[in-house]
Amino acid sequence: MKRKNYAYPYLFWMTIFAVLPLFLVLLYSLTFKNGLNSGITFSNFIRFFEPIYLEVLLRSINLALISTIICLLLGYPIAYIISKANIKHRNTLILLFLIPMWMNFLLRTYAWMTLLEKNGILNKFLTSIGLGPLNIMYTNSAVVLGMVYNFLPFMVLPIYTVLIKIDRSLIEAANDLGANKIITFIKVTLPLSLPGVISGITMVFMPSVTTFAISRLLGGGQFTLIGNLIEQQFINVGDWNFGSAISIVMMVIILISMGIMNRFDKDKEGVNLW
Repeated sequence: MKRKNYAYPYLFWMTIFAVLPLFLVLLYSLTFKNGLNSGITFSNFIRFFEPIYLEVLLRSINLALISTIICLLLGYPIAYIISKANIKHRNTLILLFLIPMWMNFLLRTYAWMTLLEKNGILNKFLTSIGLGPLNIMYTNSAVVLGMVYNFLPFMVLPIYTVLIKIDRSLIEAANDLGANKIITFIKVTLPLSLPGVISGITMVFMPSVTTFAISRLLGGGQFTLIGNLIEQQFINVGDWNFGSAISIVMMVIILISMGIMNRFDKDKEGVNLW
């Protein structure tokens, strides 16, 4: 039996659970149904570019970019510290960092609702030290905080994976040539870790721009993000055609973002981290 024959079950699986669903989404996005009438149309895509929906898209991208930047500012130092730790302790540190991820996504988000609500633990602590309660729940800040908490590991792990693969002899050579720790980091470590940074940015931005659970729970429905809009079209409105068109547009935006990021990943080291 030829080796390529072993791939047929995987091809069948991918066709049923990946290719076929994507084809159906594309088909719905290009069709309309009005009573007994149906046909091909681009009106679903044209409708998406109305000002009200573009505002939702821009708001989603804005919050996703803020969350991605915060994750990068927090995630890089964390990954760097873990990579510098004793080899015996690295796995333990990564494990401790990932343990919260074993909990259900919605449960972690509900936990933040308990922390941030008006009578939550955070406000009780701030009141006890005289700083007064903060109105964080149902704001952009709460949504960004939820995104950062849930997606931070997706930034840390790719960067950590690249950092531990850096040849230590390069750092030693920089030190021998008179470079201090700061110059060594800027000239050697940071450029070599860019593939991990690029992967981390991609892996945080993609779920952030399409999330709907975090914005619904922590945002309290005060504003709509693109993920909520898609959910509403499929579940509440029942307009699967328009919902599919939005999904296709978001897929194109994400693919373009990945293509742009990959242009900076010259060695392609950040592509196969997972």
